[in-house]
Amino acid sequence: MAIYNSDSVRLSSPAETVYSKLSNLENLRSLLEKVPADQIPEDKRAMFDSISITPDSISVPGGPVGSLTFKVVEKREPVLIKLNGEGSPVPLTLAMHITPEGADACTAKVEIDIAIPAMLKPMVGGHIQKMADQFGQVLKAIPFA
Repeated sequence: MAIYNSDSVRLSSPAETVYSKLSNLENLRSLLEKVPADQIPEDKRAMFDSISITPDSISVPGGPVGSLTFKVVEKREPVLIKLNGEGSPVPLTLAMHITPEGADACTAKVEIDIAIPAMLKPMVGGHIQKMADQFGQVLKAIPFA
């Protein structure tokens, strides 16, 4: 397994608030609905519209490789939300680590743990690190208040 971590991002909300928002994946639906239509490339619109969300899972169409579902498999309030990738060609886990920083703030980071063959790591490792970093930046953009 290879582990890729985003940078820690500081959030101006208590850890409990961040955890509450992220631990129910249906809360992501309102964020998706707010994405301006002109920000979604035309060739990705059908895929974006096909994202399926339940309280404990999110499924994203994956084109020729099929859909990828992330299912919540572990929660530790208010510090951890862990999801397993189902339908992935390799074992994949995505974890959000939340660290309380006083009453009104916290830090968060995303960790991607993926089983990729050693010979493929140099080719795909940079892309996976970029994905982890992007998840971290998305956390900064979520209105938790």
